Amino acid sequence: MKLLRIAILIAFLLSMNVTFKANAQDWANIKRFEKDNAEVGLPRTNEDRVVFMGNSITQGWITNVPEFFDNPNYINRGIGGQTTPQMLIRFRADVIKLYPKIVIILAGTNDIAGNTGPSTLEMIEDNLYSMAELAKAHNIEVVLCSVLPVFDYPWKKGLEPVDKIIELNKRIKNYADTHGIVYADYFTPMADERNGLKAEYTKDGVHPTIAGYEVMAPIADKAIARALILWQQNNKK
Repeated sequence: MKLLRIAILIAFLLSMNVTFKANAQDWANIKRFEKDNAEVGLPRTNEDRVVFMGNSITQGWITNVPEFFDNPNYINRGIGGQTTPQMLIRFRADVIKLYPKIVIILAGTNDIAGNTGPSTLEMIEDNLYSMAELAKAHNIEVVLCSVLPVFDYPWKKGLEPVDKIIELNKRIKNYADTHGIVYADYFTPMADERNGLKAEYTKDGVHPTIAGYEVMAPIADKAIARALILWQQNNKK
């Protein structure tokens, strides 16, 4: 009986090791959109393709307000829980190889929450700006979005993220302003008196409800329109 228990334990540990290795090999979840990306194909003539790169807030947008993505030019590439290093790894597969004119990047809150380990603001900036620079190098205009307000993360309480989010947003805006990049400010209209997410826009203090996405949609559309003008100016024949 003892030997049987040992054998079962060894088998369990081996299976866990295989699972861990499989997950480690696709830490950034590149395979998530592998089939979808293959089906997207090249842009049509005069198609103003836009890729939304992000985490659960971007993923939740298409889940909660699918009609926003009825726009055939909009492609959602949000993956819940992701941090900026994961997005940077999959950026080539999920953005560059889709040949959009615009990428709109909403990221950073999960880094502050420590989803993949501790992250400084400088680390988050490095990853965001690397994505922006990769895009620009491939003739893709960029929209950098503010991180949404959060007073406390329900899955990791006590981190006091408010000041970090405010400071990160200042840095992102400054980078955008000095590099000719469009900045989309979701934070200002969605923040309450504590600089958390307004109760009418969320159920958990982090993720927007349909009402929250209704605030975000026109901000995103206007930012994309501005980025498209930049793309056209930079691609005059």
